[in-house]
Amino acid sequence: MFKRIVSIGLGVIAGYLMTLGVMQVVNAWGMWPDRQVNRSADQVSQVMRLLNRHYVDETEVAAPRLAEQAIQSMVGGLDPFSQFLPPQAYRHLEEEVDGAFGGIGVQVEELDGRIVVVTPIAGTPGERAGILRGDVFVSVDGTDVGPLRLDQFVARLRGKPGTSVTVEIERGEPARRIEFTLKREQIRVDSVRDVELLEGGIGYIRVSLFAERTGRDFKAAVARLREEGARALVIDLRNNPGGLLNTAVEVVEPFFPRGELVVYTQGRRRQDRVELRARGDREPLRLPLAVLINNGSASAAEIVAGALQDTERAVLVGEKTFGKGSVQTIFPLRGGSALRLTTARYYTPSGVVIHEQGIHPDIREILTPEEEKAIFFRRMRPDITDPAEFRERFGVPPAEDTQLAAALRELRAELAGAPPTRRTPEQREAWLRAAREAARAAEAAEAAAAEAAEADAAAAELPAPAPEHQTVPAEVAP
Repeated sequence: MFKRIVSIGLGVIAGYLMTLGVMQVVNAWGMWPDRQVNRSADQVSQVMRLLNRHYVDETEVAAPRLAEQAIQSMVGGLDPFSQFLPPQAYRHLEEEVDGAFGGIGVQVEELDGRIVVVTPIAGTPGERAGILRGDVFVSVDGTDVGPLRLDQFVARLRGKPGTSVTVEIERGEPARRIEFTLKREQIRVDSVRDVELLEGGIGYIRVSLFAERTGRDFKAAVARLREEGARALVIDLRNNPGGLLNTAVEVVEPFFPRGELVVYTQGRRRQDRVELRARGDREPLRLPLAVLINNGSASAAEIVAGALQDTERAVLVGEKTFGKGSVQTIFPLRGGSALRLTTARYYTPSGVVIHEQGIHPDIREILTPEEEKAIFFRRMRPDITDPAEFRERFGVPPAEDTQLAAALRELRAELAGAPPTRRTPEQREAWLRAAREAARAAEAAEAAAAEAAEADAAAAELPAPAPEHQTVPAEVAP
């Protein structure tokens, strides 16, 4: 069985669970031992047959179409991250996990019926053209985006490298429309970028997402900076939407001894706990660390930030993170489709739940949207140094990266012998207490639901859920 941990937009096969049709998909997770579910499934099957035989427009009620609509309806109402993936969408997911496909290089999500940019991928046509986080797609090649599902929209963006695609986006308030004509490229995610040694022996590494090669490339970047004389390190996770969970563990391994807990996931049953521990074989690095975070830091990025903060190995600088801490498992289905289902939540080493809570910085430094845009464009076009030209070209004046400046001040102070800036013990304890209470409440609710399900199963004289259907969780970002 092929198992891997994934992020939204990256995807992976995480166990095989074959079905015979929509009724079997209903029963897929643990083969639901519940007569009420079986009766409901029979009712759905009866409705499908009636529609297929008697609806006036035969083309609208073909069995495969009805099955997909039924599954979409069942899964879509659960949470924002559970999803039925038709064959084409699932193929795209697999392409992304391989790290190569033809496209423009933007990660998107569906939000309130609109398709919104989560982040442009560094070094791609989308980033070079100036597409920004929060941009809303209006059309693609003249086709209105409104009626399209997310997978249909992504399919239109992708194509053979070298071909062109025209997209129109809305930006700002009041919204203004901007049109881009972009040439598709082979998208290979270069996720470890801008590695440099700054003044005072402080290394800087930006991690744009967690892909297949991120852990290896990050360790190589740290080794290079150490050889160049780095005595402290800034890890920039701003606008990092997440990625492969096991890669996030690899990124923190240089700072953790072998066997130490980095993150764990907890499903609906107590036996569903999965722990991920450091597997490094070298003595952990002990040097001052600062991690830059903002509201665009999500999922696997929050795991890295949370693990380093939780174990007091790093000071976090910036803004509260997104708060995406639920775990999705990908179940391939018959016919090339798949089911992405929320099966667990993940927790920092001390038991703090991240989902809907986020990770709070030790040093809070807020950037305005205009400052964030200016910093983005300055990083993309460092050759434009004249302030007037910069403002004319990008519509915003140049701005100092005050979050990075705060991190550098912190690290210089630590190198000079000052203690790390962290929350006071009272602040940290209050935050941990609130987070743990939220986690306990969620676990209690899930335990109660599980006990009720077991009681129903016993009353129906049916076997309990089969634990072997639990797979290695697939971590998904927004």
